Amino acid sequence: MSIFAIDNISMAYIGLISDTHCLFDDALRQFLEPVDVIWHAGDFGNLETADAIAAFKPVVGVHGNCDGYDVREVHPAVQTIEMEGLKILMTHIGGYPGRYDSRALQMIYGYRPDIFVCGHSHILKVMNDKKLDMMVLNPGAAGKFGFHQVRTALRFHIDGGRLHDMEVGEWPKQ
Repeated sequence: MSIFAIDNISMAYIGLISDTHCLFDDALRQFLEPVDVIWHAGDFGNLETADAIAAFKPVVGVHGNCDGYDVREVHPAVQTIEMEGLKILMTHIGGYPGRYDSRALQMIYGYRPDIFVCGHSHILKVMNDKKLDMMVLNPGAAGKFGFHQVRTALRFHIDGGRLHDMEVGEWPKQ
């Protein structure tokens, strides 16, 4: 596991995307313009897309099942982040409360995150898992490839040990 710690920040504004599948367009850039850092929950599509996102804002990402070896060399399968007293676990294939992927569930039990981030499903989900005492965030799919009908992304603040002021970005798939 990779650890990315952001220290000495009184507040962080996070943009969360996943499943870009080679697309980082003006709509995403405009939505993500005010954020401090972008979290990418996998399936960048190619290294050029990953590099374009990283040139725009700092990126903390994981590779997805559709990413090639070039992306996998840069972005690990799992990221653990400690920010503002919160523990965040990110991986591409994760699931959701009551239906977690078995590998993700092992990581959740081992790390005990406050926030679990995943992608893969192309379905936007923001859920409170009361049983495991964590928030589950899946930003859906920001790209055009896949069965989803609407492209989505999230942005939110982490401040004082809490996640707040979450916003959903939504665009036609076209």
